[in-house]
Amino acid sequence: MKQALTFGSIAVHLWIQLILLGSIFLDTFMVYPNIFHNIPASFDTAMDFMAVASPGTFFPPLGFLSIVSGAAAVVFSWNIKHVRYWILSSMLMIILEGVSSILFAWPRNEIMFVEGSDMHSTAILIQTAREFLVVHGFRVACNIAGSILIYIGFLRYYQWKLTSDRPSTKPGA
Repeated sequence: MKQALTFGSIAVHLWIQLILLGSIFLDTFMVYPNIFHNIPASFDTAMDFMAVASPGTFFPPLGFLSIVSGAAAVVFSWNIKHVRYWILSSMLMIILEGVSSILFAWPRNEIMFVEGSDMHSTAILIQTAREFLVVHGFRVACNIAGSILIYIGFLRYYQWKLTSDRPSTKPGA
């Protein structure tokens, strides 16, 4: 039963992490080029488009789910040392991504989309957008690294599971 929970928790965390990776790639290559192409007019267009839902409504809950599923994967795999460190490393990347979002990206979102051109000059908005995109590059790098690390952890667990399920070949066993 514990092996099934361990396998399931690692697989769920991998699945959520890959959804997060695909989502951040979608933002990076489809959404952000449209948002940042003609500042500040493109901000107004983006706000009109994202009136119902936006990355801000999607990523915080998904990031939290990634942290929760990663924590469960760490707890269930704790006794398998060579798996535990891959999952912990993946968790570190997701936590770094979340912290950089909270400390650096969210305040810039506030400047660009809440305060906007009513409170800031175009030059300030352009500078803020550049800063945001630098932080976003760091977040993408963390997400890629976290996804690779949990994938390796998943493969290591699966490899361990295959070898631990084999009948012993020792005489008298």
